[in-house]
Amino acid sequence: MKTSIFTFFALCAALCMNAQQITGFTTEAADRQIALEKQFDASLSAENLDSWMQKMTAQPHWVGTPFGEENAKWMKKQFESWGYDARIETYQVLFPYPKVRSLELTEPGSFKASLTAVPVEGDPFTAQGEALLPSYNAFSRDGDVEAELVFVNYGVPADYEMLEKLGIDVKGKIVIAKYYGSWRGIKPKLAAEKGAIGCLIYSDPKDDGYYQGAVYPEGAFKNATGVQRGSVMDMPLYPGDVLTPGYAATKDAKRLKREDAPTITKIPVLPISYADAEPLLKALKGPVAPSDWRGALPLTYRIGPGPAKVHLKLEFEWKLQPAHNVIATLKGSEFPDQWIIRGNHHDAWVHGAADPVSGMVALMEEARAVGELARKGQGPKRTLVYCAWDAEEPGLIGSTEWVEDHLSELQEKAVAYINTDGNGRGFLGAGGSHSLQTMVSEVAREVPDPQTGVSIQERLLSRNAANGRDKEFELYALGSGSDYTPFIQHAGIASLNLGFGGENAGGEYHTIYDTYPHFKRFKDPDMSYGIALAKTAGRITLRLANAQWLPLDFKPWKKTVSTYLDEVMETTDKMRKATEKHNELVRSRAYELSADPKKGIAAPKAKAMVPYLDFAPLQNALTKLDGEVNALSGKEFSSLSNSGKKALNTLLMKTEQQLTSKDGLPRRSWYKHQIYAPGFYTGYGVKTLPGVREAIEQRNWDEAQAEIEKLAGTLESMADHLKKINALN
Repeated sequence: MKTSIFTFFALCAALCMNAQQITGFTTEAADRQIALEKQFDASLSAENLDSWMQKMTAQPHWVGTPFGEENAKWMKKQFESWGYDARIETYQVLFPYPKVRSLELTEPGSFKASLTAVPVEGDPFTAQGEALLPSYNAFSRDGDVEAELVFVNYGVPADYEMLEKLGIDVKGKIVIAKYYGSWRGIKPKLAAEKGAIGCLIYSDPKDDGYYQGAVYPEGAFKNATGVQRGSVMDMPLYPGDVLTPGYAATKDAKRLKREDAPTITKIPVLPISYADAEPLLKALKGPVAPSDWRGALPLTYRIGPGPAKVHLKLEFEWKLQPAHNVIATLKGSEFPDQWIIRGNHHDAWVHGAADPVSGMVALMEEARAVGELARKGQGPKRTLVYCAWDAEEPGLIGSTEWVEDHLSELQEKAVAYINTDGNGRGFLGAGGSHSLQTMVSEVAREVPDPQTGVSIQERLLSRNAANGRDKEFELYALGSGSDYTPFIQHAGIASLNLGFGGENAGGEYHTIYDTYPHFKRFKDPDMSYGIALAKTAGRITLRLANAQWLPLDFKPWKKTVSTYLDEVMETTDKMRKATEKHNELVRSRAYELSADPKKGIAAPKAKAMVPYLDFAPLQNALTKLDGEVNALSGKEFSSLSNSGKKALNTLLMKTEQQLTSKDGLPRRSWYKHQIYAPGFYTGYGVKTLPGVREAIEQRNWDEAQAEIEKLAGTLESMADHLKKINALN
């Protein structure tokens, strides 16, 4: 009887195991893949991540530094030792280094900003003196300006609308804006468009300083002298080398003159600490700032202009610097001309323990474990390409130049690109092409969360439910901000961006305090989330590499695109109703009569009415897509012949490219994707259906209608492409 019961339960367990399905695999192949992934997990070592982080963050390593090159050569040797064919591909890119940085309050009184972060006790890396990169914003232009100061909150479009209501003009002034609220490059871009002649960006303690928690070294948050470095390149026009737009910055490439490069700022811009910002803000008079503009400094936040006057002087050394990309290839056994590309950048503004080395060491450990499997005869069916990008921080330069250099080959061979960047303790963050959503969800159900033992998906969805959001796994849409950008936005390659966080808050980002000691205390002390990242990205990479048919599912994609269209139509209707209400209030003088006369708030003007746009072409295209997607989801790919599966995978590889347009987006043709793009005035933040959505938001109705027609054509092409897949026998 005992033997019978044992046999019964063993049989049930075997049936349950065999019943486990993975998209892209038959049941038998799925069993083999799951067994392979267990071997992969077992070989991962947190000790490797720890020792490699110490090695890579020992010295500052921004683009062009000797230590950055040393790291690249060391990584190349590591990949080679794991069985990869590794090389370094170098590009010559423009990189400005600060020679002169001066900021003074000249009226009333005087104050000279120190522009220097202080070393902290217990962290010797912060005391490396001149070896540390000075705080500045890359791709600010040189300048020597003096003018009255105006506080513009976060310096985003809504803030300038408020200034207009208050009758405050920044023309001829220098603005001071807080970090956060948008990507930093939007702040000088908008300020210049409004007529400002200079821009300061400071970190308010309300956002990432003592208001949030104890400051470094006691706690993780930004102390009074910490300064966030960062690029202010106008990346919504194009990322990458500013002198070679759309083509690779090779040694002999034809380059624009620096004064003709459109992505360099129009005005000088400098980041400062809240210690340096406080005297400037105290010297401002004028209207008290609205309540939601006020930070946590011990002062009354006023807008100006003046009487505070500041003198800003910046001068840079503009030189070409080598950007060293490490490219490591493990050839596929069955489909060598189908590439799964996996990347993370290795350059940093200073030491970069959290950003980017925490992600880089996870990628390396993943690659080491995959190489170990290959040595045992369990190599990937498709070719794996592991990439360590240089010059990401100043503007996604290394990855962009590589994609531009290899564009034709990538569009022929690349299946997908999987990106990681900084990593820490907390919850899975996953964004990307929504055709990959089902596959990522399956992986997230299997990787355990290091702190709770439940799956990383269950923990993420539990947080969503606790915060009142739908308990359903979804990828977020990709805008910009890391190295996936050229792959998805320019080349039309299905892409993902992965990382953990949410329980690792701090103020070290792009400062001298992003060091190994800081990371070990506050970010991921035992590197367990580095291992979780390696498990997650590794599974995704291996499944894409070994799938019998590529694990793309277009039902989540179609549902998501339909949601975007609903949002755009709803936005248009809301704008129409809001405009009607606004104009009625203007006619009745309600704004004027309700305003405090002593505050001098200008009465707003009437707005042009919002017309009714014809969305029928998009609705019809989505209806056509719906039929093809439904037919495809019912297909049984396992019954296809080998030649049929080959044809299927060839077509699946090209699906993301159907969503691009050779003409790109209006006024920024580098961005080809018609579903996802960074916003023209949001920087990193995504705009979905960008051509249509941004035309509506900017009230350009003729362009909006033209973009509706263009997008409908894109979706029609996608439907026709899926029809070819459905026609396979």
